Amino acid sequence: MGKFIELKAADGHNLAAYIATPAGKPRGGVVVIPEIFGVNSHIRQVTDGFAAEGYLAVAPAMFDRARRNYDTGYSQPEIEAGVAIMQKLDWKQSMLDVQAAIAEAAKGGKVGIVGYCYGGTVSWMAAARVSGLACAVPYYGGGMHGLIGERPKIPVMCNFGEADQSPTLAQAKEIAAAHPAITAHFYPGAGHGFNCDQRGSWNPEAAKLARQRTLEFFRKQLG
Repeated sequence: MGKFIELKAADGHNLAAYIATPAGKPRGGVVVIPEIFGVNSHIRQVTDGFAAEGYLAVAPAMFDRARRNYDTGYSQPEIEAGVAIMQKLDWKQSMLDVQAAIAEAAKGGKVGIVGYCYGGTVSWMAAARVSGLACAVPYYGGGMHGLIGERPKIPVMCNFGEADQSPTLAQAKEIAAAHPAITAHFYPGAGHGFNCDQRGSWNPEAAKLARQRTLEFFRKQLG
């Protein structure tokens, strides 16, 4: 359904992005921020899924600044490699990449952002720091607790697994308590990465419910 295109950030950096277009007139735009595994087959599938629901969906290659064309799986060595690349990234530059993806998604109307794992943290920060977003949906952002002081400017709905260790349930509840305006959902028995059907931590019940809630949130905020 989708294809890769090139985006240009405000500082001149060119990055790849996977874009999926809905069949009819878009009801809005969705920026999909990947995990630390790049715009891999799972993220492309997720992006296609949002397009199938009527949204112009864009998944930017956030790792292009450190390593282009990064696309990997979920073994422990691949996790460690992804973390190492993530640590090379600069938050200000990453927000420029998000902003470029928002500009592309805005061709479909109001824009929401959703992110998973690393992408959940990026989505949380974007809710506070970038322009052009109508809402944000972070899934189990491991770095969110360290950024608990960020102040979202838009409606935010968080999806947390109660069995997650990054963030832990206690940390997730601290985030929710510190930001009473956000909506936080907690999924019993769900661990980190529960949305990904290519990971051992996939929890189909939690994934289905979280997606349903995410789509309802986007319908309300975007159309």
